Formats: sequence, structure tokens, C-alpha cells
Amino acid sequence: MRSYLLHRLWQSVVTLVLATIVVFLGIRALPGDPALALAGEERDPASLAAIRAKYGLDDPLLVQYWHFVSNSLRGDLGTSIRTDTPVTSMIATALPVTLELSLLSLAVAALVGIGAGVVAAVRRGRAIEWAANALALAGLSVPNFWLGLIAIVYLAVAVRLFPASGYVPFTSDPIGNLHHLVLPSLVIGTGLAAVIMRQTRSSMLEALSTDYVRTARAKGLPAHTVITRHALRNSLIVVVTIVGLQLGALISGAVVTERIFGLPGFGKLTIDAVFQRDYPVIQAVVLVTAAAYILINLLVDLLYSVIDPRIRVRGREA
Repeated sequence: MRSYLLHRLWQSVVTLVLATIVVFLGIRALPGDPALALAGEERDPASLAAIRAKYGLDDPLLVQYWHFVSNSLRGDLGTSIRTDTPVTSMIATALPVTLELSLLSLAVAALVGIGAGVVAAVRRGRAIEWAANALALAGLSVPNFWLGLIAIVYLAVAVRLFPASGYVPFTSDPIGNLHHLVLPSLVIGTGLAAVIMRQTRSSMLEALSTDYVRTARAKGLPAHTVITRHALRNSLIVVVTIVGLQLGALISGAVVTERIFGLPGFGKLTIDAVFQRDYPVIQAVVLVTAAAYILINLLVDLLYSVIDPRIRVRGREA
């Protein structure tokens, strides 16, 4: 296990280094001169020279990259051009909102998706499978922004079960925090549940037709034991992969839902930075997103080895 873990950590470090290079070069490949965008109306040569000197834009690329990496390792992601606020504090404020929303959405999606997928596979060919497939198709077809607007109109405005927008920090009011996040979590979780349900159903159908499941049934094991301990556990590899990828996508992609519900999360920070051409914030957002994907993939790979120890052995041999 230790050698497998060290191997995966080494791969993650190399991937992260490559990600820093892509982020660094990608920002500098954007069209236009960053100094001109930063100068605004003050575009005389003296102002442009002062801006290039302040942000190190006149240094060689290798020197700029070294400063970028060394400062990032110290937790210094720069200062926002528009607000003159440390980017680290901006991310520290926005990222927990998106993380909490993402985890709640995944909890809803996993609970509904895995449960519906198992039921649809076990009850194959019956009415409940058709109902689960129909709901999954609806979840995949309905856009999040439309579902969010409908939820606001009926559940927030008409019935007033949930707030229509806003956010309350968990530390100040845990109940109010959950009250504000339940509705957007349900909106996002609906689409994810459809994906998880279809993958779970497909994996379960394959697992239920294998020899080890037939052997377990022949031994007289209870049906719930065969389903949960044998079929479902071996089907979770695909499900864990989907959940891991979706969590990474949610961290960087819950933009529309956050805008609809007025959540001050990572998506709003990203959109504002793009529209304002706030290069340090954009650079930091992309770097944090890449690091989050790498970390999630590492955790998913380690979870594979817990679900199926044979993966750990194959990883060590590779």
C-alpha cells in the first residue's frame, strides 16, 4: 500500500507542476497587453512601465514563472487588480461556499442515484425500472437554470419553503445556512442523480450476471447480502469515478446555479474576474481548480484500492 501511495503521489506532483506551467503560459497567451488592461485610462508610457515593474511583467518568462510558483507555495496568489485585495483571501471566502454546495449536491445525487440504480437493476423489466429510467431521462434533459427558476417560483416565492437567494455562513447560523443551500443542492443534485443512476444500473446489471453472484445465491445467502456485499460493492468502481469527476466539475462549474440563487461562491468569483480581466484572480482560480481535480483524482484512486484490493496490487506492479 505504501509503494502504491508513493507512486500516486509522485504522479500527482508531476501533474500539478505541468498544470502550473499550463496556467502560467495560458494567462500570458491571452490576447492583448495585460499592462494596457490594468492601466485603464492612464496609458502613458510612464504608467505602463510602472505597472509592468509592479507586477513583474517586464521580467523574463522563466523569472516570472519562478516567482509565480514560489509565491504560490507560500500561499501568496497575488493581489486583485480591481479591488487591491489579496487573492488568497478572496478564494478563502468564496471556495467554502462552493465546496459546501458541491458536497450537499453530491450527497443528494448519490443517495437518490445509487438507490434508484440498484432498484432499477434488481427489478429489471418491471414498472419501477421504467419509472426510474423516465426520471433519469428527465433529470438529464432538464437544464439546471430552468429547474432552478421553477424551484424559485414555486418553492421559494409561492410556497415559501426556502429562501429565493442569499447565503448565511455555517459558523454564524447552521440552520439558516442549510436552509439557504437545500434548494440549490436539490437543483444540482437532480441532474447528477440521473447520471449516477444510469451508471449504477448498468454496473449492477453486469455484476448480477457474474459467476460470483450466482455462486453467492447458490450458497443460500440472503438477497440483500448478495446485492449489497457482492454486486453493489463491485459496481461502485464506476460510480466512484463518476462522483469524483462530478465533484471536480462542480467546484469549477456551478456558475449558473450560484448566479441564480445569489451565492457568493467560486463560480461568481470566476465570472467577475473574467469580465473585469482581473488576471491574478483568473490565474489563481484556474490553479486552484486544477489542484482540486488532481487531489480528487488521487483520493478516487485510493478509494479504488479500498473497494477492490486487486487494483492496489496491479498499481504496485505497474
